[in-house]
Amino acid sequence: MVTPANTSVVPAPTTTLAPTTTLAPTTTLAPTTTLAPLQGLGLETVISDLLQPILLLSPPGDSRRFVLERTGVISILDEQGVIAAEPFLDLSDRVNSGGIEQGLLGMAFHPDFATNGRFFVYYYRLSAEQTQLSEFALSDDPSRADAGSERPLLTFDKPTSRHNGGMLLFGPDGNLWMSLGEGGAASVNSQDPSRLLSAILRIDVDAGDPYGIPADNPYREGGGAPEVWAKGLRNPWRFTIDEDLLYIADVGHSDYEEIDVVPLSGAPYNFGWLRMEGTHCFQPGCDPVAEDLTLPVLEYTHDEGCSITGGFVYRGEAIPELAGHYFYADWCGEWIRSFRYEDGEVLDHQLRFEDAGQINSFGVDSSGELYILTYEGEVKKIIPLR
Repeated sequence: MVTPANTSVVPAPTTTLAPTTTLAPTTTLAPTTTLAPLQGLGLETVISDLLQPILLLSPPGDSRRFVLERTGVISILDEQGVIAAEPFLDLSDRVNSGGIEQGLLGMAFHPDFATNGRFFVYYYRLSAEQTQLSEFALSDDPSRADAGSERPLLTFDKPTSRHNGGMLLFGPDGNLWMSLGEGGAASVNSQDPSRLLSAILRIDVDAGDPYGIPADNPYREGGGAPEVWAKGLRNPWRFTIDEDLLYIADVGHSDYEEIDVVPLSGAPYNFGWLRMEGTHCFQPGCDPVAEDLTLPVLEYTHDEGCSITGGFVYRGEAIPELAGHYFYADWCGEWIRSFRYEDGEVLDHQLRFEDAGQINSFGVDSSGELYILTYEGEVKKIIPLR
């Protein structure tokens, strides 16, 4: 049993929230179009009564919105927020959704999905204590996937059913990135780069069998598993890439929740778990400098929440005042906050919503607009109030 230490080895990053009552300046989009000043943000219900929705996303260049439910069902929402009669893909026959951290966990469309119909899904298996990354393909009907096309790429043995991570996305490099928690066995998985758990992985799904290793992956030539890009994460349920930065919201253990932001260049990174929780020693005698650990840019205590839910950087058109703001939430605190990250600093850290529900995940559509998905079964869009 590891006993947490209370010693902070570096000053904790500031998480002071800026006032939210200041009106945003008038924003001009074009010579003939001027938006009224932004008074605040609202949440517009898109759909209710889903079974624990965990992600909303759109294929590249495609306005359709796909919603994942933890039970294994992927559906398409029309413009009115109505789910199509037939699901895009139903994996409930192979997904174990019996525990709150199990089930369908993530999905990503290939950058060339419009022409090749390929997409990738990560889920907890029904037939074994394992999580699995699989590739699927469209059926002859572009509104339906072929459930029989599954091609497993990676299978992960789980010491427990917890801390599975779950995010998949394609980076600007064209490679598939995914997040994995330490599986509830931190002492085994968190600091060993030869193990795939507790890590951010990066693979080339357009090369090799069943995949290739990018030429600049840090352990491609040895010293760790070639798929591993970064280590030392407890449960990175959601991460995102914006321009040249990776934002990771890592769920904490005893006292702290954290957000890590790092450039896409500079790997390998070690985010410290279980040597550290946030900027604080979790194991006695930790030394982030000597151990070359990457500290979070922001943390908050369990007085404010208990489980961080990472989101996305806003790049939509409806709220240009928020361009570059990273949104995140807490599942227990039920609040939503945002900040900008510039030149190594957290700026404009603000409370956006105080009582938004238990937020399972954020979503983003092809226009860059943001959504929240709640444990209560709702999908809501973040909208401007002017």
